[in-house]
Amino acid sequence: MSRLPETARIRYHEEMQAARTTPDPATRWTHLERAHILSQPDPWLHTRNHVAMFALAVRQHDRREGFGQIVRIIVAAPGSLAGRYPEGNTGRARVGLRQTMPTPPDLDALLHPPA
Repeated sequence: MSRLPETARIRYHEEMQAARTTPDPATRWTHLERAHILSQPDPWLHTRNHVAMFALAVRQHDRREGFGQIVRIIVAAPGSLAGRYPEGNTGRARVGLRQTMPTPPDLDALLHPPA
């Protein structure tokens, strides 16, 4: 079962929709990165996010990013299931697989709502 709060899941879908509909490639990456931060606790959403990143890398003919996303597609679900994912990590190939990063405050509030 997913450990993702419902408000974070809703925002994940909003970020993925924004990534699909914006015409600017840099903005697409930003939305996919934000969706990645939110998706990490959920094996399915986490993997789905990396598939979308892979697709964008292919469209942009970015071999390095594409290869990095293939690796991440393979490890996304097991990492989520084991609870072993670096919080705040944006999911890009230029970022280490286990590198923690600061989580944007608005996303952190969704991932860690007050009890």
